[in-house]
Amino acid sequence: MFQEPDYRENLSLMLSEVLHDIGVNERMVIRRRRQNMLREAISYIKNRLIDYNVTEYYLGSQSEGTTTTGLNSDKDILVCVCDVNIIQDWSEWEHGKTNYFMIHDENTTPGYCLLQLLRHDEPLPVTLIPDEHHISDRSGRILLKNTKFNGVISDAVDHGPSNALQGQPGLCDTDYVPAFHCKSWPQSASGWFERQGIDRWPTQDMKRYAASTGCFVVPTGSKVSEYPELEWRISTSLEERCLMFNLNITQIRCYVLLKMILKYFLNPQGEINISSFMCKTVLLHCIEKTESSIWKEKNLFTCLTYCLLELHSCVHNDSCSHFIIQENNLMAGQFTAGKKHELSKYITEFIQNDGHGLLRIDIDDLGQRLQVKLNMVPHGAYNFQSSHEIYEMHLASLYVNIAIQTSRCNMLLLQNQNMSTMKQTVCKLMTFNDNRLQHVAFKFLAPLFFTAYGSVMTSSSIGEKNQVSPEALVWLSAGLNSDISSSRLKLASVFYSTGDMEKAELILRHTEQQYYSYPVLPICCSCWKRPQPPVTSEFVRACCEQSEDSIKHITPFCVIFIQEEINCVPRELQYEMFRSTQDDMIHRDEGKDFWMDWAEVDSLPFLYFLQYKVYRHLQKHQYQQQALSKLIRTIETDENLGHRETAFNILGQCMEQENRPQEALKCYLLSLQQRARNNVANFHICKLLSRVLTGR
Repeated sequence: MFQEPDYRENLSLMLSEVLHDIGVNERMVIRRRRQNMLREAISYIKNRLIDYNVTEYYLGSQSEGTTTTGLNSDKDILVCVCDVNIIQDWSEWEHGKTNYFMIHDENTTPGYCLLQLLRHDEPLPVTLIPDEHHISDRSGRILLKNTKFNGVISDAVDHGPSNALQGQPGLCDTDYVPAFHCKSWPQSASGWFERQGIDRWPTQDMKRYAASTGCFVVPTGSKVSEYPELEWRISTSLEERCLMFNLNITQIRCYVLLKMILKYFLNPQGEINISSFMCKTVLLHCIEKTESSIWKEKNLFTCLTYCLLELHSCVHNDSCSHFIIQENNLMAGQFTAGKKHELSKYITEFIQNDGHGLLRIDIDDLGQRLQVKLNMVPHGAYNFQSSHEIYEMHLASLYVNIAIQTSRCNMLLLQNQNMSTMKQTVCKLMTFNDNRLQHVAFKFLAPLFFTAYGSVMTSSSIGEKNQVSPEALVWLSAGLNSDISSSRLKLASVFYSTGDMEKAELILRHTEQQYYSYPVLPICCSCWKRPQPPVTSEFVRACCEQSEDSIKHITPFCVIFIQEEINCVPRELQYEMFRSTQDDMIHRDEGKDFWMDWAEVDSLPFLYFLQYKVYRHLQKHQYQQQALSKLIRTIETDENLGHRETAFNILGQCMEQENRPQEALKCYLLSLQQRARNNVANFHICKLLSRVLTGR
């Protein structure tokens, strides 16, 4: 098997080069993993701060670094509900918690379990059905149905055990998989610790890690179960992530190739005949059964062939054993006889073609790039992105995702906050420094919240002293580097609101200079379902010149004022906090539209609006008109505005102050075109028409 002819070795080396060029290389894999683990850390801190007792784990190809642009892999996020205790032994029962006992019996599909509800006051079974999510079986056990989480995630569609948020503009699809955690290792997987692969892989360190992480149960039943709505699948996701993190680059490339073959040949219309998880499982079995010295670049094609032979055997026998829970057959009930024959035929043909099938794969131009490498076509026949360009684009995309995560987590942190709760949140926030990832996540989240805290403190004291207290100024200053503009603009707004126009003007001038010193990419908050602006080549280059932490210096966030900051908000923007009429409230989703009680505005329009107001107070009329012109131009030409309706509303009020009522009315009508409901433009129009009619 592994005594390769020269052409196979040459094909393997060329194939490795192609995969390196399209981003499957050590540097990119490490980057992908780190950024996803950092996003996991940001999410962890956010959930702890808002007392949301769940932990999110970023899993799958995106977090493993086993994907490419062309594969367009989903984001897989396992959402673990932490206030439920899953036990396998009565000694694990916890007083006061919701406890479930994992049941495995002769009627339970291997790799699955039933969850029996226990009492919270003593370790005994519950005997009465508490709600519609539970059912009593023939033995009188009260069992939890796996339909409990159906429809939990808004705008989601059922997708196996997950809720898949699909078609979100500018973002890849995200599968949110709800789960419960069990602290102990699944009894059905105990044999895995005794199994010894060739070259002792997985290592004892990996197995010790697995033993310490326990397992999850996710709400899905087996396809061959008699009671599919009662079974819960046992998941060893963290252990599988650990295994994938310990693969070498050739093994990762082999897995990427398997997924490309899967997508192009075996699931060509997007149907799921063989899943990528099955391919991953086949790969892990193959690694376990071979010597580690085999998995080298010069053997890539032979390793791929070996995996395909193993996959063919699985399809032929209707049997693909879960890598950790071997009794769990991933292919049980998966294929009809006709589909099984068809898949076996395709895999056999691909193997027999001895690599020619790879030349047909158009995902990431793999086939064309391979033809060039093998001198089958002239080197100038195709115009490919260079490996460096692809790396830069991937890196910029990862950085932008971190900024988006930061912005959206900040919104959730600000929900339901007041002076008292913000002080508590700041104290809790200062404690998150357990490890390096949490420290980095802290540096992303903290400045935005510090700024909001300082602004709330100032708003509270404006009515008494009309000044910024030294303590508030400390917090406002601590948040200045949250991003390139939003916290600076809030500080300028604070000084404007206290009448210190000179300081406000100085900050605004400096912020404008900074804004145009680098190519920037505005980060959309989650208020609108709108595409994230595409990255420009200039922004990509700027990203590559920045460190991970410094990306916030080229990304402007929206400026957010919660109700408690109202005294730090210009009057024209305060109206946004009262945008909803009683009729509008009917059309609000309180789970998502809480921001409608705030004032939110894009950084650039707010910058020019504040300049207009400050220069008006300073009686610098030329600069005032320049600021107004910039505001108009920004609204007309900037395609990346997330709150265009708000920008039109504040521009309309500027036009009213300029005594240009017709232009003001036009602005309000254009605002309503952006958002017909929950838009304060309706109030502005009524107010404007009343003023015109009464002559006041």
